[in-house]
Amino acid sequence: MESKARVMASLVLVVVVCALVLITPGVVAHDQKPPQPKSPPSSPIDLEKCWSSLFNVNGCVLELIKSVFSGKFGNFGVACCKAYSAIDANCWPHMFPLNPFFPPLLKDNCARIIPNLPAHK
Repeated sequence: MESKARVMASLVLVVVVCALVLITPGVVAHDQKPPQPKSPPSSPIDLEKCWSSLFNVNGCVLELIKSVFSGKFGNFGVACCKAYSAIDANCWPHMFPLNPFFPPLLKDNCARIIPNLPAHK
């Protein structure tokens, strides 16, 4: 008889612990504050605006993506280099956050194609 009581008490304890484990994450998730944005609210970067000059010239986005993945910069045309030079300097770190060396490499390659290319804004 005593062993039945222990089994029942153990079973009730297991059910209560399982219920607490399942309920606690929902309560904790409800009390958490939303994550704060990484960039200051006073200087938002509009990525759509950053990419717009590239989308306006046929083939520039494809050339850019090929260069990112291949590391080769030889296929840029004059129109694409002009589009790249029109991108604001503040856009580049947000467009390619994982590769900070890409924008200077692109700029150097375009400077060879168009010698009098204006510097990034």
